[in-house]
Amino acid sequence: MRQRATNVPRYGDLTSPEVPDRVRGATLVWPVGGLEQHGPHLPLSVDMDIPDALARQLAAETGGLALPGQPLSARSLPHSGGGLHFPGTVHIGGAAFIDYLTDALRSLARLRPARLVVVNGHYENEGLLFEALDGCAPGTLFPATEVVAFSWWSLVTDGWLGEHLPAFPGWHAEHAGVTETSLMMYLRPDVVRPERPVNPSPPAAGVYRHPVDEAAISHQGVLSSTTGASAELGESLFWHLVDGGLQTLEKPSVPAPGGP
Repeated sequence: MRQRATNVPRYGDLTSPEVPDRVRGATLVWPVGGLEQHGPHLPLSVDMDIPDALARQLAAETGGLALPGQPLSARSLPHSGGGLHFPGTVHIGGAAFIDYLTDALRSLARLRPARLVVVNGHYENEGLLFEALDGCAPGTLFPATEVVAFSWWSLVTDGWLGEHLPAFPGWHAEHAGVTETSLMMYLRPDVVRPERPVNPSPPAAGVYRHPVDEAAISHQGVLSSTTGASAELGESLFWHLVDGGLQTLEKPSVPAPGGP
């Protein structure tokens, strides 16, 4: 049985004089999450807990350092996060979020790591995160640093979904559903409540409708189904994510000389 890493080296535990030698040439892993409602059964911290656990494991297995997570996120939208009709979500506006991420990236670039890995855990963050990365001119800002960013669900293969979740509704509607519930049952079972909401009609991808009928698009903020969620499924999914992350990091960012 695989064991989750403990005592993962953390960037924040370094002293200032230790930073240059420890960080230069190393891998930094930065989880970017959120503080968002996840129905009556999951805590507000889901979108931070999952990328943080994955980032720590990847840092441990690559010999890198885990950065403190970015806990706040972009706005929760009705058809992918339930929206702001449900209490608890704390968000940053899109333009401010891009500016914040850009400033953070500029500061991280001064550390000159060999690789910066950004692990996203909030659906609405993705486009803004990628825009900040691309907009800060990484070729100039990170001339000697490989930058890799992904959302954790991007690591899930069709094969895994076909085997474990053949009726999968799509990631936009998997908010507080079976995958997040299972991962939290494995990672933090003490904060998962006993309710298992089911929304029989997940919203369509890429559709925005006003006025919003929150009762029609979700069940207490849950957009799909939690049926079949278990710690065992969460364990399988977590290690599938770890393997996918490691495989992603093994791929070179640019073709080798003479390659395609």
